[in-house]
Amino acid sequence: MTTDEATKNEGEVQTAALAEQGEDITPNQDRGVLKIVKRPGNEEKSPMIGDKVYVHYKGKLANGKKFDSSRDRNEPFIFSLGKGQVIKAWDIGVATMKKGEICHLLCKPEYAYGSAGSVPKIPSNATLFFEIELLDFKGEDLFEDGGIIRRIKRKGEGYSNPNEGATVEIHLEGFYGGRIFDCRDVTFIVGEGEDHDIPIGIDKALEKMQREEYCILYLGPRYGFGDAGKPKFGIKANAELVYEVTLKSFEKESKYMQAVIQYGKIVSWLEMEYGLSERESKEAESFLLAAFLNLAMCYLKLREYIKAVECCDKALGLDQVNEKGLYRRGEARLLMNEFELAKCDFQKVLDVNPQNKAAKTQITVCQKKMKEHNERDRRIYANMFKKFAERDAKEASRAVGESEVEKATCEEGLKAPVTEGKV
Repeated sequence: MTTDEATKNEGEVQTAALAEQGEDITPNQDRGVLKIVKRPGNEEKSPMIGDKVYVHYKGKLANGKKFDSSRDRNEPFIFSLGKGQVIKAWDIGVATMKKGEICHLLCKPEYAYGSAGSVPKIPSNATLFFEIELLDFKGEDLFEDGGIIRRIKRKGEGYSNPNEGATVEIHLEGFYGGRIFDCRDVTFIVGEGEDHDIPIGIDKALEKMQREEYCILYLGPRYGFGDAGKPKFGIKANAELVYEVTLKSFEKESKYMQAVIQYGKIVSWLEMEYGLSERESKEAESFLLAAFLNLAMCYLKLREYIKAVECCDKALGLDQVNEKGLYRRGEARLLMNEFELAKCDFQKVLDVNPQNKAAKTQITVCQKKMKEHNERDRRIYANMFKKFAERDAKEASRAVGESEVEKATCEEGLKAPVTEGKV
């Protein structure tokens, strides 16, 4: 028997054994992925969605021909579980394994490379055989600094995540020193968790979560309660914490509100800077000016015109002939029906830049609005005066009528004879 024939026979035997004895591990129980454990693992825990897993593997076609092997390269293969980085059969199969386990998987084409195959090694509609050893797995390091490790117990829905400023509803359980110190449902705004005794690490992690996701978060001191600890919960300084969090629902903040939050932070940081050199002060002023101008634009989009005017005033305090500051203040005042003030701002824009066509157009708009406003006022006052005149005429007529009646009554009294014996 040749080597190829022996390989083919071995492959057919392994495939037949898996087809007959393998456990169906597919969610739909359609026998698309069958598994046999060849060596049990040495731990009870299995990897979760998002975990970074380390494996050795060997892949064969149904006829026993090997098409790939990490052992031949002498280096483990690393991927994130449940993220679509590997074929569907692997995401399903590896999630059932324990650390140190070796298993065989038989994968139908719809759970492997399908009708497309993977040219040149894997033909179309190929059933594949894998031997996989799970070497290790680790939780997902969300910010690659070791501060927040996430392990997803239940995958969320959709592809949208809360952003800073979004309103979220979550259920959380906090663990420290082998005990639960916090367990509740809470609704708050992402970025303001500390106001609700929630550490900053939860705020940060929520921006990576999906609706209905249920995960475990391991927080280092930097992302927990830090140097201060949390006496209210009996947590010491620089404690490492574990939270189980379910994101029940969220409502994203608009991109303009999100921008307001970010520009607001820039303003706060720059306004708190002291002891800067002359060059640094000029740079800080330049950044502040840009932040106020951008804040004004965001408030215009959010229809918060008073705040837009306030930001423009601050920008113009740094540069009183700033073209954008004058124009945006004019826009806000125009939308507040302060036509004279708006026209004045747009005229100042033209004083700075006589070629600004937008300002010229806005002045025309202001004049038109002022005319419409004045005509409307005239109509209102004309109607008001007409009603007053009609009311006065009615009152005068009524007064004349009452006077005539009173006069007639008086005359009748004078004409009446005095009866004897009566006074």
